[in-house]
Amino acid sequence: MTDYAIEISDLNKTYKASNKQPAKVALSGVDLKIRKGSIFGLLGPNGAGKSTIINIMAGLVTKSSGSVKIWDYDIDQNLRMAKSSIGIVPQEVNNDAFFTPAKTLELMAGFYGVPKAERRTMEILKLTGLEEKAYVYARTLSGGMQRRMMIAKAMVHSPPILVLDEPTAGVDIELRRQLWANVRTLNEQGVTVLLTTHYLEEAQEMCDEIAIINHGKVVACESKETLLERVENKEIRFRLNVEALAIVPKELEKYGAQKVGQRSVLMRYSPKDTQVEEMIAAIHSAGFQILDITTDESDLEDVFLQIVQQNKAA
Repeated sequence: MTDYAIEISDLNKTYKASNKQPAKVALSGVDLKIRKGSIFGLLGPNGAGKSTIINIMAGLVTKSSGSVKIWDYDIDQNLRMAKSSIGIVPQEVNNDAFFTPAKTLELMAGFYGVPKAERRTMEILKLTGLEEKAYVYARTLSGGMQRRMMIAKAMVHSPPILVLDEPTAGVDIELRRQLWANVRTLNEQGVTVLLTTHYLEEAQEMCDEIAIINHGKVVACESKETLLERVENKEIRFRLNVEALAIVPKELEKYGAQKVGQRSVLMRYSPKDTQVEEMIAAIHSAGFQILDITTDESDLEDVFLQIVQQNKAA
């Protein structure tokens, strides 16, 4: 066994022309390696190819070329074992309104061929916070509980990999936090998580590694920390020891300094070109003292937009 839960190499998918529509390239040379025990984020604009990758893994879409291994099972050679190694939570909630959570999990376990003696129905319901609702009709569950039930259904066969496709779409903040608490618990138990989401703050908080896909190509795949360091421009604000700053000192003009309010200057800089110490020294050489420093930390949204825009330009 390798150190990777999922290995995707040179994956390509082209949808054939149909109904007067031209052929469409959905994936082009995608390479991804997802480490066991990690929470991996797959991000990209709508139509970038995220769902195509998931559907190929699930056996719902046939790839054009390339290789996909799930828990070391090649989908071309052992699709059944590859599919049994993942639990997929789709975007759409599709619980049967007239089944209870317990009945639903028992049926799902039966579909996967899990012997009755090995089923973990109550354990999974407890893990997802549905133990007290085990025997009520699914139609009576709240929206958040319905989402948690989707996760529970994906876990009935104890897969080592959980795929979450936009799991919190349309879910309020409180329910979103509950869902992520469930996911963290599963990850702490050793489950590898593959997440797609449009809520970039979620990906920044949850993920260890992140890949960004655009127009069917992987344009970035790095650890979260490395990815955040890609931001080319940052902001820093200095509050100076003056009652009112008349003009921006000449010593600061080369840093593009701007007046902010009566006592502060704002500078935008690229960390690879300019060091903060240089700006501090320039302020001191202009005869000012610094009373306070405020920085605008880069976040994943900044990185995402920067990379996608660069990719468009290319």
